[in-house]
Amino acid sequence: MLLCFLQVAIRALFLGYIFGIGILVSINAPPSWQVFGIYTTVLASFHYTEFLAIAWSNPAALSIDSFILNHSIAYGIAACLSWMEFIIERHYFNLMKRPSFVCYFGLMLCISGEILRKLAMCTARHNFNHVVQNEKRNNHELVTHGVYNFCRHPSYVGWFYWSIGTQVRYHKFFTIRLYTFYNFVLYFYYLIFN
Repeated sequence: MLLCFLQVAIRALFLGYIFGIGILVSINAPPSWQVFGIYTTVLASFHYTEFLAIAWSNPAALSIDSFILNHSIAYGIAACLSWMEFIIERHYFNLMKRPSFVCYFGLMLCISGEILRKLAMCTARHNFNHVVQNEKRNNHELVTHGVYNFCRHPSYVGWFYWSIGTQVRYHKFFTIRLYTFYNFVLYFYYLIFN
């Protein structure tokens, strides 16, 4: 039990550091790095609030994996590719990486996607967890109220808008296609099992 608390504390501390560094970079760094600072802040807050939302809405499903830091190999590869693309583009096209209307539009996509996803988690409560279910549990109910009244899979839609927003946010022209393809394949797979 102590080991589990320690693992949670280490991940939360790591995300807190990333969040803080992102804030510092977004305020103090040259304009071409400020976009990346805001991106890291959005990324850290997303993963931290995933854990918090599950802890609040469905504590029985809470685990160390609720941070979804180890989501999948494909997610890790896509994130690393987007970071490399940012650094290469910043080096060769420095002016393109400055805050602009497109950046703020991407930030709004991230915020709205995160809000939709967290509303879905809180509305579904014990019916939500991060593992795709192959069998119906005895206490599972079809949720049709709240955000589920407007969208059948608001958690997936929220994740889609959040992840695409992260790429729009800092002008990723290659990886936005990769993220879109990844999300389409991922959720096509999830929807088949749901």
